[in-house]
Amino acid sequence: MKTFFAQHLAALRDALRRLLASPLNTLLSLLVIGIALALPSAGWLVLDNLRGITGSASGVQQVSIFMALDAGKKEVDEIETRLREARPGHWRFVPRDEALKRLQASEGMAEVIASLPKNPLPDAFIVEPEDTQPDSLERLAGTFSGWPKVAHVQLDSDWVKRFDAFLRIGKLSITLLAGLLAGALVAVTFNTIRLQVLAQATEIEVARLIGATDAFIRRPFHYFGALQGALGGLFAALLVSSAGLLLAAPVGELVALYGGNFVLRGLSPGNIAAMAAIGAALGWLGAQLSVSLHLHRIG
Repeated sequence: MKTFFAQHLAALRDALRRLLASPLNTLLSLLVIGIALALPSAGWLVLDNLRGITGSASGVQQVSIFMALDAGKKEVDEIETRLREARPGHWRFVPRDEALKRLQASEGMAEVIASLPKNPLPDAFIVEPEDTQPDSLERLAGTFSGWPKVAHVQLDSDWVKRFDAFLRIGKLSITLLAGLLAGALVAVTFNTIRLQVLAQATEIEVARLIGATDAFIRRPFHYFGALQGALGGLFAALLVSSAGLLLAAPVGELVALYGGNFVLRGLSPGNIAAMAAIGAALGWLGAQLSVSLHLHRIG
């Protein structure tokens, strides 16, 4: 067991030595890997924040339940009881007097409201569902419509469907982009390792002659590819996080103009670890392919 760990530690040290031996080449490789991993990661983060932005903006993905004008406190209490039992998400009650005051505060509406003989607005419930899928929202609206003394249920289902279709197309496009860039990263690592293997071709042949196994020969190159990929993943996380910090204030101001209150979400520690792990896996795969091809050629 001690021999096993000693061999892996030696391979890791050798990989680190190679990375530090050519800092310029290492920096350029990390830059390529970082940009390639940052592009799809930033895309996924943008889509995730888009859903959050639309959810925080006023009136987006909400279901409005308007009571009948003759509905009294008993009917309102019954709707509240049904909402507590159904647990569709967050909801709040908007009395007709409060709605009238808000409308009266709108520009140009004060005189119009003052001329009305009585309050024409109904009591209402504003529901913010936890499940914002279009089909779920439509089913929820249908359920609300069947409740007693509910005159109208408002849901912009067409907008929700368009937005959901946009998100699906965005996710598919980013997935395809991620696949292409993953292939490019494997190719970059493959070429980098191939050059190192060719430079050490004589050492590899001698090692084989004295009984070194293929696993022993591959190990330093595996560590080199994995380390390079992991560092590239961390560099990608740095790029994405820096871009998020620059965009946080302008995005917050834009959302505030639409009545929302939103804080741009950045990468979580789990996201950063995943990016490093993906980079390490792709680097290991490139190294594995490169060394295996060379060992196969020399028989």
